[in-house]
Amino acid sequence: MEEKKTLSSASSGGDKREENKLKRGISQDLPSSPRLDKYKIARQLTEKAIREKKIFSIYGHYPVIRAALRRKGWVEKKFHFLPKAAVSAEDAGDRAAVREHQEMALDRADIHEVMSRLVKNEIPYFLWTIKRDVVDYHSLAGDQMLNHYGKTAAFTTKIGLCVNMRSLPWYVQADPDTFFPRCYSLCTESEKQEFLDDFRRTAASSILKWVVSHQNFSRSKPKGKRADSGNGDPDGKKDPENADTKLRGLSGKLVDTACRVCQAYLGQREHEDLDMPEDAVEDLTEDEWRDLTQQYYSLIHGDAFISNSRNYFSQCQALLSKITSVNPQLEIDGLRNIWIIKPAAKSRGRDIVCMDRVEDILQLVATDQPPAKDKWVVQKYIETPMLIYDTKFDIRQWFLVTDWNPLTIWFYKESYLRFSTQRFSLDNLDSAIHLCNNSIQKHLKNDKSRSPLLPGHNMWTSSRFQEYLQKRGRGAVWGSVIYPAMKRAITNTMRVAQDHVEARKNSFELYGADFILGKDFKPWLIEINSSPTMHPSTPVTAQLCAQVQEDTIKVVVDRKLDRNCDIGNFELLWRQPVVELPPFSAADLCVEGVGVRKARRPVLPISSFSFAPAHLDVPPLRVQCPPASPDGARTSTRTAVSQDSKPRDEKGLSRALPAPPPTPPPRSCSVKPALALPGPGGMPELISCSYPLLGSKTPPTVLSKAPATRPQDPRALAPLAQGALQPPQPPPRATAGGERAGSQSFAWVHGRPQPSPPGIGSAVPTPRRKYLPGNRSLVP
Repeated sequence: MEEKKTLSSASSGGDKREENKLKRGISQDLPSSPRLDKYKIARQLTEKAIREKKIFSIYGHYPVIRAALRRKGWVEKKFHFLPKAAVSAEDAGDRAAVREHQEMALDRADIHEVMSRLVKNEIPYFLWTIKRDVVDYHSLAGDQMLNHYGKTAAFTTKIGLCVNMRSLPWYVQADPDTFFPRCYSLCTESEKQEFLDDFRRTAASSILKWVVSHQNFSRSKPKGKRADSGNGDPDGKKDPENADTKLRGLSGKLVDTACRVCQAYLGQREHEDLDMPEDAVEDLTEDEWRDLTQQYYSLIHGDAFISNSRNYFSQCQALLSKITSVNPQLEIDGLRNIWIIKPAAKSRGRDIVCMDRVEDILQLVATDQPPAKDKWVVQKYIETPMLIYDTKFDIRQWFLVTDWNPLTIWFYKESYLRFSTQRFSLDNLDSAIHLCNNSIQKHLKNDKSRSPLLPGHNMWTSSRFQEYLQKRGRGAVWGSVIYPAMKRAITNTMRVAQDHVEARKNSFELYGADFILGKDFKPWLIEINSSPTMHPSTPVTAQLCAQVQEDTIKVVVDRKLDRNCDIGNFELLWRQPVVELPPFSAADLCVEGVGVRKARRPVLPISSFSFAPAHLDVPPLRVQCPPASPDGARTSTRTAVSQDSKPRDEKGLSRALPAPPPTPPPRSCSVKPALALPGPGGMPELISCSYPLLGSKTPPTVLSKAPATRPQDPRALAPLAQGALQPPQPPPRATAGGERAGSQSFAWVHGRPQPSPPGIGSAVPTPRRKYLPGNRSLVP
């Protein structure tokens, strides 16, 4: 209590000194007056904080964080500013009373509360919350700091840590069985079967341990030594050598069966079963497993013994030596086969139980309701922990993650131990004995039989623990075994979880890891907690929790401005090498090769034709047709195919112009195209279209097409779009010798007008010369 009072008084004194320091730092422009205006000071300090983006918000009880930021010139933005009395007065309509109440509250408030009112509409750039869900971190700006990361369930929940630790060999060359007790999720039937197999193998190896330990401890030993061993004396209740008739003797077949199970386990660990057929692997039947399990219960709990167990001593000892080489957790298994069942996503030791019978464990999960059926995980209990004055303890170790890409971890040099209120014993599986969480132990009273050398508040600092080791001649163990092993466990765990966490820049998070030491001082990671408690429940936590919070502010705030600033007791544990991405340049992206494009037939445009688009509202163009002949005779034309010296495609199109209409009214001209597509039987299909003349009252143009037996090739219609329609032929003109030239016919081949050969399409031969018609256009 004295330490807590000293800490609070020092904190308040520091705030007052900081306020006086801020007052002394006010600009000299303010007029000197015995009554310094508090509002002006607050406004000036607030404006400076706004310019420097030093606005913060806190959700939860974190007075140390608040005081540390205020000393650095930060201003807090609070959620509620006015008391309820002011609201009720405003509802009553007495605005003068409200204003008076606010002025009185302003007079009573210190300078920090005044500044909080001035920044109520500002954006906070530092957010410290007790839970991540309080703030929507997706909506935060890039320069806003948050003390949480998203999607950390891969290592902050028991089921997430259980599943992800199995992937450790894919990321790090390390075995998770060397620092994390094996764990199973009881969510699926396959996981349950794996746990059942593990329980049975552990029972078989425990039978071998019983045989070896019975020979080593055949002589009587002091009762007090039993608690120090922590193994659970198999014959502590009753001595088999002097047992009465109530003890049941077990045959040596039990040892033979246990040896066979251990031999099969060794074959699996050494991969000898890969080359063996499945029929050759002899496994125990369910009845044999049931008999072995029941006999194991009787043996371990002292209700039975194995006769002539000394005959199996050398065989059992050799097998245990081989198992130890492939299973680093054989030492922590003990003899009782105790497992700890935990809720998958709960903290503070809630609903955690210890059991040593497999049927009870499976029944606990089976009787649970379906919505909560997937919440249980089962983990091997450490039956041989290190004890201090016959009492179990664990270690709370802090570490800070400031970036996930690259992964940056800071390890705190100080930690604290949490003791149980009861003496350690495996005969009683009560949570008060085996769980050291302060949330559980604070509701219990210390056992009277516990050593008086232990603190009444059940906590030690790591410095005090090192003193304890030094007095027993093991002072170097902390620096050579315990501390480095905890750092390796944290590093490996974070590297596995790196791909699962949402790596938001400008965020950080402080975590609390729980370790239990084995008899060989080897630390075992139990769980990792997000938002570890910072409540000063004891003098130890009042000192260390305040210190770690202030050092966290130094790392995440001060170090941004000065890389060489003081970071307290934090040390850089791991910084992942930055992997430089390969340079990206659009100029380096090219496609090599030759483009293949379908050949298109060359089409020469005809300048004497112009087609207006059908969808445009343009006036129809005039079409001037030749007058009828005086004698009313028609000039007949025929379609002919020009004989060109160049080779032509067999699908070339030809067109012939029709003769003028017989009578002037109604004037019209009809253009019938030549061969478009070969029809059935090799005959061409003809497309005819009529174009009305200007001033004609004929119905609109109607396109008619002869029936086709197959779809037409679109390429054959290309000449129509390229000006393949020929205007009407002008009347014959008189030559220089007074002769009337015969009518000239033209054939359209590949979109070009070609004159017909003499004697084809006209009665009178005409000279072979290219006829260029006038600028006559047809309305499409």
